[in-house]
Amino acid sequence: MAGSKRNKIKKILSPPQTDTPVPPPGDDDELMNDLLAELDSRNQTVQGESAIVLAEMQAKKDSDRLESIAPTQKQDSKSRHQARQARKVAARAQNYAPSDPEADARLEREAKQEEISIRRTCDELGVQLHEINPDGHCLFSAVADQLAILNILPSSQANYVTVRTAASTYIFTHPDDFLPFLPCPGGEDGVGATDNTGLMTPRQFEQYCVTIRDTGAWGGEPEILALSRAYQVPIHVVQGGVPPVVVHNPVGAPQAGNERDAKVVRISFHRRMYGLGEHYNSLRPKSGFTQVTDKIQSMLS
Repeated sequence: MAGSKRNKIKKILSPPQTDTPVPPPGDDDELMNDLLAELDSRNQTVQGESAIVLAEMQAKKDSDRLESIAPTQKQDSKSRHQARQARKVAARAQNYAPSDPEADARLEREAKQEEISIRRTCDELGVQLHEINPDGHCLFSAVADQLAILNILPSSQANYVTVRTAASTYIFTHPDDFLPFLPCPGGEDGVGATDNTGLMTPRQFEQYCVTIRDTGAWGGEPEILALSRAYQVPIHVVQGGVPPVVVHNPVGAPQAGNERDAKVVRISFHRRMYGLGEHYNSLRPKSGFTQVTDKIQSMLS
């Protein structure tokens, strides 16, 4: 039984075999990925133009998809994924709809306040922002950067690919810890949302894990918790809200962690700083704190 489970995990979470033909992504998909990345640009002109093009592309995709699917036919996993992408694109594109000066001023004030709050906490902890590329992999890249600093991962493996795989594998092998907190793919109106459990089906759960591993899907609280447990290290997330530091501890660790501990992954979460929000950066020790941190780490090793 244990061997069968290991084989299933290996099958689900292993990269595709080289002898299996994998169709290349379509031009539209590649363009959409590029445009989504440009939405994170700090250039407002680039953001606005990208949002308009994305909205038009997604509207056409939705129209084509609805025409090709019979009303009584259940959506397959690809269709559900496209629906999620449509909602995500629509929500993000709305951020760039024409707005009034009052709303713009309010958002600018919120972004400034968030920046001040995060930088104040960083100063107290003796860390500084290390900007991560806003490409959809930011959470995993930020954690990878921290794992390299802590010598938990060698620099050659400290990248979002390695960290995505670790998060995906841990979630997949611990379904009882994560299924209650993962939304049904179609949301409240999706297939399975009104069944007895309201949870993902086994197939949907498998697909979720594969998506986290193989695509640019954004990571959040479930993935942070999974990484904390997979690497057995606390992950502290500095944010502009309350509390200023959100602590995620591995299994068996004390619930209240010391924010100044050396053996801690520190990242920052930004809702407004980059226009779109939902971005993570790595928090590296300031130059004046590096030697002290290295000394504490050597004592803990």
